[in-house]
Amino acid sequence: MFQVTTQEALFIGANRQTQVSDQHAKTHIVAFGAGQTIALWNPLDENSQGVFATLKGHEAEVTCVKFITDTPYMVSCSEDHHVKIWKQNPGVAREVDGWTCVQTLDHYSHTVVALAVLPGLIAVGCADGKVSLWVQKMKEDVFILGEEFEVQKGVLPLALAFSKVIDDKYLLAVGGTNVNVFVFSFVLNATAETIETLQLAAKLEGHEDWIKSLAFRHQETPGDYLLCSGSQDRYIRLWRIRINDLIEEQDEDDEDIATKLALLNNKQYKFHVTDALRVCINFEALIMGHDDWISSLQWHETRLQLLASTADTALMVWEPDEASGIWVCGLRLGELSSKGASTATGSAGGFWSCLWFSHQNKDYILTNGKTGSWRVWTTEEGNTLCDQELGITGATKQVTDIAWSPKGEYLLSTSLDQTTRLFAPWIYNNDGTKRNTATWHEFSRPQIHGYDMICVEPMSGARFVSGGDEKILRSFDEPKGVAELLQKFVGIKTDSVEEMPETASVPVLGLSNKASTGDEESDEEKEENNANHDGSYDMLGELTTPPKEDQLQRHLLWPEIEKLYGHGYEITCLDVSPDGKFIASACRSNTPQHAVVRIFNTDNWLEVKPPLAFHTLTVTKLRFSPDSKYLLSVCRDRQWVVWERDPETDKFTLKYKTAKPHTRIIWDGDWAPLEFGNVFVTGSRDRTIKLWKFDENKSNFDLENSIKHDKPVTALSVFDSVLDGKLLIAVGLEDGSIYIYKYDSTSGFDVVEVLNDLITPAEKLTRLRWSRSQRNNKLWLAAASSDTSTRIYSIDLLN
Repeated sequence: MFQVTTQEALFIGANRQTQVSDQHAKTHIVAFGAGQTIALWNPLDENSQGVFATLKGHEAEVTCVKFITDTPYMVSCSEDHHVKIWKQNPGVAREVDGWTCVQTLDHYSHTVVALAVLPGLIAVGCADGKVSLWVQKMKEDVFILGEEFEVQKGVLPLALAFSKVIDDKYLLAVGGTNVNVFVFSFVLNATAETIETLQLAAKLEGHEDWIKSLAFRHQETPGDYLLCSGSQDRYIRLWRIRINDLIEEQDEDDEDIATKLALLNNKQYKFHVTDALRVCINFEALIMGHDDWISSLQWHETRLQLLASTADTALMVWEPDEASGIWVCGLRLGELSSKGASTATGSAGGFWSCLWFSHQNKDYILTNGKTGSWRVWTTEEGNTLCDQELGITGATKQVTDIAWSPKGEYLLSTSLDQTTRLFAPWIYNNDGTKRNTATWHEFSRPQIHGYDMICVEPMSGARFVSGGDEKILRSFDEPKGVAELLQKFVGIKTDSVEEMPETASVPVLGLSNKASTGDEESDEEKEENNANHDGSYDMLGELTTPPKEDQLQRHLLWPEIEKLYGHGYEITCLDVSPDGKFIASACRSNTPQHAVVRIFNTDNWLEVKPPLAFHTLTVTKLRFSPDSKYLLSVCRDRQWVVWERDPETDKFTLKYKTAKPHTRIIWDGDWAPLEFGNVFVTGSRDRTIKLWKFDENKSNFDLENSIKHDKPVTALSVFDSVLDGKLLIAVGLEDGSIYIYKYDSTSGFDVVEVLNDLITPAEKLTRLRWSRSQRNNKLWLAAASSDTSTRIYSIDLLN
């Protein structure tokens, strides 16, 4: 029937951790923690493909990721108390099967929060306050515990950094829930695979709050180099490290004077690593200018420049002034933070980690923000002007629902990160020519809400309705700016574009997106919404690529047109009838009184009363039949019900039900296409999917066939056309597995394909939706998952 499924697109956001990302020195592949997976992305890809793979293995949020330079290894840490060692498979670094887990360090009983690596050496900081050093066994893919120690009583490590001083002698800098930077020295005996003479060599004083980031600079002059430390006190301190003959004796009088200025204390910290190696560390410079916590620090590969990302949504490049030697800001990127918005006032933080590398005479600066997205800037070497490139986006929490537009041209998604997103393929260049390779991108963020988003369904190509973790439904219309953007890059033609509002914005302290047409607004309205939409429409018309994160956040909202009331608790599911006349919705409930289905008429936005009462617990899914005649509801009470619509009064009444159709919660249900008959399919926690067909003799839906899996069924979707006389059914399980079946009444369920584990989610499927591509002979299968990912698969139909 068709060929093997391939993964077309993967949208997933980065975790909010300061050490969550790293880039491979040779391939420049970026690895970052995304939920409980490690996402791999090539920012240099000419087609802007985005994330191409996720690595499974961890069972909780990934906190740290590091590549070990000049080796085939990558290390990841997680809140599941595990450290995993990954090895690159030769020649396939840019493929979904590029990495294999070769070892799991299950030594810990608390969250692993800090990581530092060097060839043959790993340092791990744990939330129990201990730091452990792991040594690689000679010529093996195995690391063994070399040493474990407590930094200081009551201090939890938050940042680690390694420095190879000379030969087999090392320094380990530790920062954490203390104002001091702790420097440990040790000798690595690689032959004996042991750590020797480990000692606390120095406590560097000067910071006034916790240390969040540490980085040693590569030694250009052997034995004379720098360590930088970033703190929650908003300062960056530079420390100079020298060895043996490079150590300068300091005048004692100068030291006495300096101690009176605690902030600029120039005390020398001298110690011996071994008898033959003396080390001196002293304060070199204080960098001031950031408005919030320092989250991540990166040295440039070749120049004496330091990149800092902070919680105030700013990136700054610091460098010493040639004349005075004072460290000054040579480049500032990001955004100006809102007045009063800081971590002290409850802000979620701006940028969490940053990366900096050079490629073909260009510098690349990358950072991940609080929305999970990655922003990319490039600059010619030595130039201070930066160009922002197209980055990647994705949800940071569970993706709860997805829905294709009626013609399958774009995909809507909702997530517990309080956003509704629109994804579409980038088909056409800015000049109208067709791209060689179409890649998927986020083209709009219609809703940025104050509540977790739960469900979404389109009403037409330019209107949708969504439900959040609140008691009301909200409907939205497409603005002119988004319509023209989709027409230019995706080829989606929309009627009546001129009648649309230009853009939308969220009023101060508001939840409802407000339409803005520019000319018709009063002076007060313009002033109130100026920060959100001023120039949005003109800006969108100038875009030469799909929008970037800052544009998605501010300029690509959809105006809200109506609110639908009636439910007593938070919305759980909704559906729109294929003819567009009705919206059905349900809410959380543990009583029959609230476990009702409410129907709304889209012509006048009024509820069709009375509400449909039968269920006793929360309704989990609602689906209209393809002819809009029936409504299927499935529920936590293990029941399904089919409601019939009266064509004269447009009211729905309970028509069909059956006793004990499943033994556990029914999570999902879907109708078969009309040409296959009056048929629907249900999937349950009892691990079965069951196909129900209308029996004229019994005047009810009767169980025709079922199949059992090894995990609970959490999502399913039936393709809306019959292929070769068979149904096409996609089934998603609790562990992230996806099965594709074909079905006919004679042969029953026949497995066509079990999707490769390398391209399926790491957690349960929350929704599956089929669509047919409008451009070629392909089927699209979209998948939403609790692992925070939205995935789009393509299947080539065989002629």
